[in-house]
Amino acid sequence: MVSSDQRRRQLAREKFERQQQRREEARHRTRRLTVIITSAVAAVAVIGGITYFATGDDGKKDKTDAAASASPSASPSASPSANEKSAPEPAMKIDKKAKYTLSLKTSQGDIAFTMDAAKTPHTTNSFKSLADKGFFDGTKCHRLTTQGIFVLQCGDPKGDGTGGPGYTIPDENLTALGKPGKDSAVTYPAGTVAMANTGQPHTGGSQFFLVYKDTKLPPTYTPFGTMDKASLKAVEAIGKAGVTGGAADGAPKKAVNISKAAVDKA
Repeated sequence: MVSSDQRRRQLAREKFERQQQRREEARHRTRRLTVIITSAVAAVAVIGGITYFATGDDGKKDKTDAAASASPSASPSASPSANEKSAPEPAMKIDKKAKYTLSLKTSQGDIAFTMDAAKTPHTTNSFKSLADKGFFDGTKCHRLTTQGIFVLQCGDPKGDGTGGPGYTIPDENLTALGKPGKDSAVTYPAGTVAMANTGQPHTGGSQFFLVYKDTKLPPTYTPFGTMDKASLKAVEAIGKAGVTGGAADGAPKKAVNISKAAVDKA
């Protein structure tokens, strides 16, 4: 027979568990990751970008969450834990004077781009390290935009815009595209490959975007690669096919699944 004291303890424990569950649900609702990837709008004077915000319970940006990324959904299916610790940036092992080629074998054909380690050593080294570990293998390019800005976004291991490598890398090469105009933007030419980030400095992770048509954005996204002509043509075809459901921003209608990624010295 359960004593009154035991019953009180049981009820207290159940109440505590319900409170913990409610707090956890509230934390996940609060820590929503929202990607903003929009075009320059002259009437509003706001320039959007490949940007994802990770707002913690205290309203501060979390650098670990920043390394996760970018979803069009306001309530993604997965969010990094509040107490997740950042892994260290990979040790520098590349030749900083060399150029490297990143090759992606995808369901829409091969896509390759050249990286100049002299200009973007941290980014190049990170991609070399991730590719060598098979980080990108089995992932997909989860996002395509076809209006205002023209990019295919890849590099999320979760495929929903919330994934990353668990560390961040510094911004690099930001002056390469020239000085911003009156709209505070520069042109990212077709064929450019650049890093996504949280909108805060030095918050790149593993997500990157492939520009298939000249696109104006703030000069805050590390341009670190250049596609060859065949690769640009492949991405242009993906862009031309459009977004699933006919929207201007979302999953590409032509699914882009990456079976293998490799980085080799050019």
